[in-house]
Amino acid sequence: MDELEQRHRSKVARIARQLREHPRDRPVSLRKGSVSHQVPKANDLRHRDDKIDVGDLTEILSIDPVRRICVAESGVTFVDLVAATLAHGLVPIVVPELKTITIGGAVAGCSIESMSFVHGGFHDTCLEYEVITATGEVLTCTPDNEHRLVFQMMHGAFGTLGIIARLTFKLITARPYVKLRYETHATIADYQAAILRHFEARDIDFMDGIIHSPSCYVLSTGDFVDTAPYTSDYRWMKIYYQSTRTRREDYLTTPDYFFRYDRGVTNVRPRSFLGRLVLGRFLASSQWLRLGEKLRWLLRSEKPTITLDVFVPFSKVPGFLAWYERTFGFYPLWCVPYRRVRDYEWLDPSFYAGMTDQLFLDLAIYGMRQRGATNYHRLMEDKLREIGGIKTLIAHNYYGEDEFWSIWNKRNYDAVKAITDPENQFRDLYTKT
Repeated sequence: MDELEQRHRSKVARIARQLREHPRDRPVSLRKGSVSHQVPKANDLRHRDDKIDVGDLTEILSIDPVRRICVAESGVTFVDLVAATLAHGLVPIVVPELKTITIGGAVAGCSIESMSFVHGGFHDTCLEYEVITATGEVLTCTPDNEHRLVFQMMHGAFGTLGIIARLTFKLITARPYVKLRYETHATIADYQAAILRHFEARDIDFMDGIIHSPSCYVLSTGDFVDTAPYTSDYRWMKIYYQSTRTRREDYLTTPDYFFRYDRGVTNVRPRSFLGRLVLGRFLASSQWLRLGEKLRWLLRSEKPTITLDVFVPFSKVPGFLAWYERTFGFYPLWCVPYRRVRDYEWLDPSFYAGMTDQLFLDLAIYGMRQRGATNYHRLMEDKLREIGGIKTLIAHNYYGEDEFWSIWNKRNYDAVKAITDPENQFRDLYTKT
């Protein structure tokens, strides 16, 4: 056993001991080294919980360049992971947009990006999880061993089914730069035709887009390349999403491409030129999220600002966007095509019943202020149920409990909960989110 593995086992033993010794009647959540990437909430129950310290689960344990597999602890951030794997000419297959998202957080929450049109989410590239249960047991979970349902249900459980301590996942060959091309379309029909063409041809490495307005749809496609005539830098004054409206092509280093949205996708702060000049270099997504946590008492508990990721079946996109323009009318939107890799166990079987779409569009809304007396979060939840879509649980949720468990798979969730957290110390998914 090498030194890294010994150190990892010592950490796991410490965390398991903390859990075994903790009073069973007091909820727990995690004290991590990095900031949470859930949307800060004024009344987040996590801030009332006792804490289990997992802040030192931050090491990459192995990189196998031949098999293209990485083993790492759950607190490793994607910015550190990309730096380490790129030294071997490899990168994770799905790299979420913010530097300090952790690999464990990417599974426990939801992380997609511009390779998702082929590969789905980061969790779809994972091969094994080491899970510490609330009772201090350590489970090795894979898609085909006795803990296969635990493996599948860890995604999107937001830490309510156990602590992921270590992940094994696939890597992909990379090059030093990314060449980007921007296709601008005036109608959703033309935009979807372009997306579908690339989806079926698999002729590009990356695909996402920005819907700037109901008449300006920009599709960004990209490929790894060995050389670049120049590289753009969006880490300070320039704003990436705005560049997609005016440029035909662009070149970025591979790390800069992966984290081109790190200062905000379409909600870059500070908004003013002067603000970015003075503070922009020092305030990226992590700093804003940490400020939101520290100053959560200033956040609105009624009518909170809208941050939403919604997954819309591809065939339903035109009707959904027509409704969205009439009802929300807020732009720009980030658009990420997402392949239906498999029918996930964490969704109720009724979600997939009769569904023929193999592609979803993830549409992300950032920073919309709610108007009047309308609860726009609730409007969106109702609309998604109507069209067979779904949203992530990273922000504010207004489902009734029965309604919630008609979307998420309560039978599978309860089966895993009985194994990993029988006394509900991690809280349940409905309560926590």
